[in-house]
Amino acid sequence: MKKIGNFRWAICALLFAITAINYMDRQIIGLLKPALESEFGWSEIDYSNIIAAFQIAYAVGSILMGLLIDKIGVRWGMVIVALFWSLATAAHGLVREFDIFGLTITSAAGFMAARIGLGIFEGGNFPAAIRTVSTWFPRKEVALATGIFNSGSNVGAIVAPIIVPALALWLGWRISFMILGVAGIVWILFWNILYTSPEKSKFLSDGEREYIAKDPANKDEPARRKISWISLLKYRQVCAFSAGMLISSPIWWFYLFWIPSFLHKRFNLEVAQQTPLLATIYLMACFGSVAGGWISSALIAKGKSLNFSRKIALLICALFVVPVFFAPLTSSPWVAAVLVGFAGAAHQGYSANLYSIVGDVAPKDTIASITGLGTTCAALGAIALSKSIGYILEATGNDYTVIFAFASVAYVFATLLMHLISPRLEKMD
Repeated sequence: MKKIGNFRWAICALLFAITAINYMDRQIIGLLKPALESEFGWSEIDYSNIIAAFQIAYAVGSILMGLLIDKIGVRWGMVIVALFWSLATAAHGLVREFDIFGLTITSAAGFMAARIGLGIFEGGNFPAAIRTVSTWFPRKEVALATGIFNSGSNVGAIVAPIIVPALALWLGWRISFMILGVAGIVWILFWNILYTSPEKSKFLSDGEREYIAKDPANKDEPARRKISWISLLKYRQVCAFSAGMLISSPIWWFYLFWIPSFLHKRFNLEVAQQTPLLATIYLMACFGSVAGGWISSALIAKGKSLNFSRKIALLICALFVVPVFFAPLTSSPWVAAVLVGFAGAAHQGYSANLYSIVGDVAPKDTIASITGLGTTCAALGAIALSKSIGYILEATGNDYTVIFAFASVAYVFATLLMHLISPRLEKMD
């Protein structure tokens, strides 16, 4: 019996690293929000417009980049998206207010432009990563691998509150954006050295190559006719995945972009004081991502069906979100942080299983496109939620109760809706 190697997990580590960078790049604005508001005089509506600009671009970019990646492959597709979103991240540091042709270009407009560039190309990260996992891992390992690389989002969220305030105090907020932009470019160098298809990889042992190839999900499929992303909507499985993304993913974006502001407004904590709380939240979320992937992988290993395993894991994660309802009602910032941490952990476990469904049901040449379509739905939901949050906070004097109430029940509703749309998760024809 040939020895099975572990190089596939090195590929997973690369996906973990770029996902961490991806989330640091998008989270930095939330961490610097108090400083940017102070310097530029932004209102909550100004900030929500900047976030919405990113989300609109992310919605468009997810579809476009998903189609691009299915067309040219993940190796060069990932290079393109990582390079251009890194340049967009660095461009935030160049924003200034200025006059041109008698018109004043505000700082908010400048940040919106930079966020649009960031959003378009960051939209390609998850389509590329999900297709990579489905190519490099047997089906029984897909959810676990997805959970591991997806936990990079939490590590990015842990690292960002530690290094960004320090960088901002030492070098200024402009240099902070530029340094994070450089990190993505460095990652590209490692990706180019290590990544190719399993069939061509010189780093794989024969045993590991056979282990990957023997799984039904990784066997060669016959050539398929060209499929537009609109035509994918006729499949129940795609609609169920898209519905789950539409409802659940915006909640994570709320945590990412508004929790630092929530801690500041609710408990009067400055950025430096928030660091241990934010680190706790995202460390808990990191474990949740892996645990959620492990639940369904363990059920599959015990002989349970994919349909049963994925949906039970989704339901368990959804129920763990419910207590976040009490976060704005407590007088203790640590209690609030732990409640958000449990919700974040549950979200990441939920997300790992949700993304794994695409690899379960979709032909390989549509995986990135379907992932991009679902991510677009997530971004559209996030746009609506972000705009709503801005107006709710303005109207209530920064009372987050209604927002957390919605977050507490969203996942249970999403799970039930997915089951109604697609009672069985079967391979697409």
